[in-house]
Amino acid sequence: MHASAIYVYLCMYIYVHVAVAVHVSHLPCSSRSYIKKTRQENVSLRKHSISKYCPKSALQEDNITTDLFLFVLDTINMQRVFTFGKGRSEGNKGMKSLLGGKGANLAEMASIGLSVPPGLTISTEACQEYQQVGKKLPEGLWDEIIEGLSIVEKDMGAFLGDPSKPLLLSVRSGAAISMPGMMDTVLNLGLNDEVVAGLAAKSGERFAYDSYRRFLDMFGNVVMGIPHSLFDEKLETMKNAKGINLDTDLTAADLKELVEEYKAVYFEAKGENFPSDPKKQLELSIKAVFDSWDSPRANKYRSINQITGLKGTAVNIQCMVFGNMGNTSGTGVLFTRNPSTGENKLYGEFLINAQGEDVVAGIRTPEDLNTMKNCMPEAYKELVENCEILERHYKDMMDIEFTVQENRLWMLQCRSGKRTGKGAVRIAVDMVNEGLVDTRSVVKMVEPQHLDQLLHPQFEDPSSYKDHVLAKGLPASPGAAVGQVVFCAEDAETWHAQGKTVILVRTETSPEDVGGMHAAVGILTARGGMTSHAAVVARGWGKCCVSGCPDIRVNESEKVVLVGDKLVKEGDWMSLNGSTGEVILGKQPLAPPAMTGDLEVFMAWADQIRRLKVMANADTPEDALTARNNGAEGIGLCRTEHMFFASDERIKAVRKMIMAVTVEQRKAALDLLLPYQRADFEGIFRAMDGLPVTIRLLDPPLHEFLPEGDIEQIVGELTVDTGMTEDEVYTRIEKLSEVNPMLGFRGCRLGISYPELTEMQVRAIFQAAILLSNQGYTVLPEIMVPLIGTPQELSHQVSLIRGVAKKVFSEMGTSLNYKVGTMIEIPRAALVADEIAMEAEFFSFGTNDLTQMTFGYSRDDVGKFLPIYLAKGILQNDPFEVLDQKGVGQLIKMATERGRAARPNLKVGICGEHGGEPSSVAFFAEAGLDYVSCSPFRVPIARLAAAQVVV
Repeated sequence: MHASAIYVYLCMYIYVHVAVAVHVSHLPCSSRSYIKKTRQENVSLRKHSISKYCPKSALQEDNITTDLFLFVLDTINMQRVFTFGKGRSEGNKGMKSLLGGKGANLAEMASIGLSVPPGLTISTEACQEYQQVGKKLPEGLWDEIIEGLSIVEKDMGAFLGDPSKPLLLSVRSGAAISMPGMMDTVLNLGLNDEVVAGLAAKSGERFAYDSYRRFLDMFGNVVMGIPHSLFDEKLETMKNAKGINLDTDLTAADLKELVEEYKAVYFEAKGENFPSDPKKQLELSIKAVFDSWDSPRANKYRSINQITGLKGTAVNIQCMVFGNMGNTSGTGVLFTRNPSTGENKLYGEFLINAQGEDVVAGIRTPEDLNTMKNCMPEAYKELVENCEILERHYKDMMDIEFTVQENRLWMLQCRSGKRTGKGAVRIAVDMVNEGLVDTRSVVKMVEPQHLDQLLHPQFEDPSSYKDHVLAKGLPASPGAAVGQVVFCAEDAETWHAQGKTVILVRTETSPEDVGGMHAAVGILTARGGMTSHAAVVARGWGKCCVSGCPDIRVNESEKVVLVGDKLVKEGDWMSLNGSTGEVILGKQPLAPPAMTGDLEVFMAWADQIRRLKVMANADTPEDALTARNNGAEGIGLCRTEHMFFASDERIKAVRKMIMAVTVEQRKAALDLLLPYQRADFEGIFRAMDGLPVTIRLLDPPLHEFLPEGDIEQIVGELTVDTGMTEDEVYTRIEKLSEVNPMLGFRGCRLGISYPELTEMQVRAIFQAAILLSNQGYTVLPEIMVPLIGTPQELSHQVSLIRGVAKKVFSEMGTSLNYKVGTMIEIPRAALVADEIAMEAEFFSFGTNDLTQMTFGYSRDDVGKFLPIYLAKGILQNDPFEVLDQKGVGQLIKMATERGRAARPNLKVGICGEHGGEPSSVAFFAEAGLDYVSCSPFRVPIARLAAAQVVV
């Protein structure tokens, strides 16, 4: 290191430490943000400090100087604990990566003046440190927590562990991305035998001991790993003994007795007494929340939702406010608009004399918000006002948790509300019409998976199944689901892996069920409301869900559900209507969805913004019409081979062509196919009037058209179809057999070896095009040669295509414009793209085969090892679903650049499965491609993804 660098580093280290010490010694506690706002202004501070204190020459001479300087700044300014209270906070909504979504939004609500219980947030970076140092609290963190807690205690005039002025705390998780129910929460922390007596003196015995027994249960389960069922058994036994149904009917004496029983459960399970030191309770609870970041259910949720790159969870420690202080108290969860339909009306639930976990966990089925409006009108009025403030502030539909304590409203949490596809689109359109957002920013409010939900099937005729309705629950997440009944999450995953569609039926779901919930097509629960765990998670995934269905009795051990006098067993078929809450016996028919109303309006806004064209892969006139109705701007891939399976006559003609030994025999078979191909092309050109249609010449290996079964069965069928003898068939099959057909005799190799095959297909294309053109249709055919590896292969096929075009135009007395291009599927083609572009007027990347050949993975066999690769983190995504941007993506960029260098007006697009995957579409747009082509039903998703890239 240069002497100048060492000098700068030492000077800065001393200067900054002294400066900070001097400033801090003269500042009151309320001004701690003097130093700590560095977090919020990090970039500008760093730039200013470097330029002010470090000689430019030193920085240029030695990069280590810069690194050391930034290290010093980061070390001095690393704040890990952030406090908040009404009207003040050390964080804001832009700090989600550091404070988690919950912590950032608590800070924001506090700073805009809403009634938020004071508290503190431990950063996600502290969680990351905790994991890195062997699951121990990082050095100095506990002191920072105690310092932050002292500020909260001063705000409240109450103290942790003080019986005369008891302060109770909640300890909650909160990652940067919402993960409902996946991590841990502890409520009523700070209670022990002395504190509960002080609390009883202040607030009544029943409330105090109800809070204590809840804390013992939750702390024992969440922090110490004692099964919740052990506590629940004691509660149910007491209720049965007293002849009561509701927890709220237990007396103070009952709850005191229950507390002692819970302590005994704790001692039996752990071999030690319940920890009575509130600070020890706090330390253990913080560690439990940090540990829950790495729990199996949290890991599975992140894997399912492809959540990566987060540092960990924040921990939010807040003063408890109590909804269980009698009939003037309660707790609720609401959305500022209906998350299922998007209706601009408060949508939520409320429980009188309850705590928040009762609503969210689905332990009690709550009532709607009108209960609160009638019982607590002033608190309700303030809640409505707060909802309006938050929507205007965040410009989004919000999910809010709140508590009313003795008629006073407290806001516990707000976040962007999870919503269904239907809800997302209506909310977006309404907010533009209300002037809350503009058409450009609203494009980001709807996620591609929301459109995916809207494009799922619905019931064909809901009136037809009315006689089969077994029961009706709450319409928790809309849509239709048809599947076989299973009763546990593990079975749902197993059956799904076997290719079965399943409905998961549970008394209530818990975060442990997340894998099975994801595997199921629909979820049915006996308990829980519209904001229960099952409902919230199902809506986030677009899964049909019916919750809180009181007419069903689930026996999970016997694997049956009793509905009235009907018994439904595991494996029986059931249908759910998540829009009405109906539970229907049997397998009801589904119908494809359609784009209407708000969705058309929203998509028109997206289309105004995007630059990337979206086309469709379609092989029939029906597919082409669906694609056009979904907004496709042409067909980017029409696979001619799919047409050959449309009838017995066609497949027989194809087999004759395959088995032909001479050119004459092959031509005779192709003559039979010509009218079929021409008729198909006419239908597609008619459906796509005025839009381009890219037709790929025959691509797959010929063996795919042969019958399936054992060799004797195949030979038998072929002798009947072709009129050949068995010996002739055996001989021909032997010649056609290949060790690796996907890399063998397919694509352009067929057309070069059998030019008459290319001639027949091209003749059918041009004849159909001219016939339609003569009828007044605008036909724009583009012929695509597959599997090119060398420019010579393409040159051969282009020459043949243009020769046939010339003949057909001459025979029919007219001509039309057309393009000839190629599919780039082989890595070598990408490398010599400049040479290939001399012959090709367009490139279409076949990303399925390009991925297969770049990785060397067989798509047919990848299932044997890909799940292991994903589980071990060797691959982050299935490369056949999400484009490999570092490998395959670079080939695409290189080929595009080289191709356009040789032919500046080269049209470039892609036509693999990746054309409908949002992150891949974003990559293609940034790489400068002209279009993507995907399945007809994914066209709206690609349109939205292309618009979001621009915004």
